[in-house]
Amino acid sequence: MTKPIWVPGPVIVGAGPSGLAAAACLKHKGISSLILEKDDILASIWQFKTYDRLRLHLPKQFCQLPLMPFPKNFPSYPTKQQFLAYLKSYAEHFDIKPAFSNTVVSAEFDQRCGYWRVKCEKVKKKEEIEYVCRWLIVASGENAVEVVPQIEGMGEFEGPIMHTSSYKSGSMFCGKKVLVVGCGNSGMEVCLDLCNHNAQPSLVVRDTVHILPQQMLGKSTFGLSMSLLKWFPIRFVDKFLVLMSHVMLGDTAQFGINRPKFGPLELKNLYGKTPVLDVGTVAQIKSGKIKVCRGIKRLAKNAVEFVDGKIESFEAIILATGYKSNVPSWLKGTDMFSEKDGFPRKPFPNGWKGENGLYAVGFSKRGLFGSSIDAKRIAEDIERSWKAVEATHV
Repeated sequence: MTKPIWVPGPVIVGAGPSGLAAAACLKHKGISSLILEKDDILASIWQFKTYDRLRLHLPKQFCQLPLMPFPKNFPSYPTKQQFLAYLKSYAEHFDIKPAFSNTVVSAEFDQRCGYWRVKCEKVKKKEEIEYVCRWLIVASGENAVEVVPQIEGMGEFEGPIMHTSSYKSGSMFCGKKVLVVGCGNSGMEVCLDLCNHNAQPSLVVRDTVHILPQQMLGKSTFGLSMSLLKWFPIRFVDKFLVLMSHVMLGDTAQFGINRPKFGPLELKNLYGKTPVLDVGTVAQIKSGKIKVCRGIKRLAKNAVEFVDGKIESFEAIILATGYKSNVPSWLKGTDMFSEKDGFPRKPFPNGWKGENGLYAVGFSKRGLFGSSIDAKRIAEDIERSWKAVEATHV
């Protein structure tokens, strides 16, 4: 271990959209920060672990980071490559230069000296560095680690089993029977992509889920919901969204996808569960090109047995089973984050601030919109502390 390095401003863990947003808001207030990033590139999850056809699910005005909108010539729903170009421009505009290839192995508040000690491993040099700072901002994200369920018979199945983090395009599955496990936005979109590449996808739906059209009445469903909530209670808006979805998409229960008892917005507020925004998958389910299946009981050589007793052969399985936070594995000595799921214990909008100068950005389960709200609050809070420290020194 080399001599500890003092960082006068905050240390930010993670150079994804959340980390960049926090650094930009601090820079705007004249406060420099140090971003530590385990990979050697900005937004590594967006770069390496997303499929080719991905677009932002919400309109760009709800996904822009603070202080810099998307270019006017970008479409309403920017592509993956357009979003990455925007992040690169954002970092350049605010002169944000993360310290790449720095994996944070531990971060702990030292009660004796009153500072955070952040220990890093330099990936290429195989050496450890310790940073000491007053403020620590956790921006490592909700999607740091893939969730891979353990299914009976996984070792017996002869075809490939991959997580969506490894899926790029349906071109490699042309003509094949593919089982997609998980009915979130990713699972639905991967099924659609497989259809477009002449594969034969089936979709495992275990739980209830709300599917809403991406657009309603000529507006984005999200934008329309936000407008209605200014005038009407959440339950009224939920009833309106479900009614419109029924009119536009039909009764999803008819093809095996049941809606939860809570409305889509209420469910999001209570449990952070995001409704699916349909971009064409429902039409393919109705046409029979995508089959809906019950939960998996076990796998065999080239077949899958479902909980309803049906057995069907498949050539590949794609796990659209999501991600989880990895914060408890490296952040020590604090109860701000739950050991169970790695998210702040306090629900939105109060999960952004902990004790002893600890903050979280991008854990609100509200996407880029939530990250922007967190980043602004954190910068304002640190600015107050920064001015207090400066006044003390003077």
